Amino acid sequence: MRRRGVGIVGVAAVAHHAANKGAQQQAAADQAAMQQAAPVYEAPAAPAAPASDPVTDQLTNLANLHASGILTDKEFAAAKAKVIGI
Repeated sequence: MRRRGVGIVGVAAVAHHAANKGAQQQAAADQAAMQQAAPVYEAPAAPAAPASDPVTDQLTNLANLHASGILTDKEFAAAKAKVIGI
């Protein structure tokens, strides 16, 4: 029995496969090189919250209590004077 040869079509298919595989390997190598060469930029850290002043915090709390009706005008004025030190 005679065996068929690979023929021109078979050789072309093998050559095409080898070329395609080589192109894929080259593309992967190029991508890896780009990832290594590209600098990594990170977003700057958010600025730290300024240290809160206890007097300002107390006055803000008193103003909120006054605005919500918990403190009367007279109570608010007295508490504010006490916090300020008058």
